[in-house]
Amino acid sequence: MIAYVRGQVTVVRPTEAVIDVGGVGLALHCTPSTTSALRLGEVAQLAASLVVREESLTLYGFADEDEKTVFELLQTASGVGPRLAQAMLSVHSPDDLRRAVATEDLVALTKVPGIGKKGAQRIVIELKDKLGVPGGGPSLTPVPSGPAPGAADWQGQVHEALLGLGWSTREADRAVEAVAAEVNGDGQQQDVSALLRKALRTLAKT
Repeated sequence: MIAYVRGQVTVVRPTEAVIDVGGVGLALHCTPSTTSALRLGEVAQLAASLVVREESLTLYGFADEDEKTVFELLQTASGVGPRLAQAMLSVHSPDDLRRAVATEDLVALTKVPGIGKKGAQRIVIELKDKLGVPGGGPSLTPVPSGPAPGAADWQGQVHEALLGLGWSTREADRAVEAVAAEVNGDGQQQDVSALLRKALRTLAKT
């Protein structure tokens, strides 16, 4: 079992990073908060969870053990796979998810694409005694980073990342337009992961 990955960061995308480990580039699916703390060329260590399927081996990377633990616990709920668990952690922090489950906040849970009211109810029932209480683990404070490669095409990158997280094309279009209006043409000067987080916050308000 792979517990963590440590090496030089060679690629950073809004929801993916590639880390060179002994000459082998390992691709890890990450939340925007995790990728925003990575810098090209620097050495980074991410907690990792390997998801094994008959047809694939997929690595998920996390800023800390708490995020990894919540990711794995989420998948113990019926109907929650790794992609949905990652989407949940992209919209909400680990403590926000603990709070939503503990208080049975179905509205917060249904802000995640792919979770309806019944699914949210099921998650609350199955995870209420597993996730623990808010403050159970370290909070993630993203480290500001410089413009990502290809930042000039940030709208396309953010749009693609939103689709990968489960949002519809119409929702992704609306979120990108809202962020574009907010940054007032300065998107090229901002980290793509930060812009993706802005888009996710926009969608969470709807």
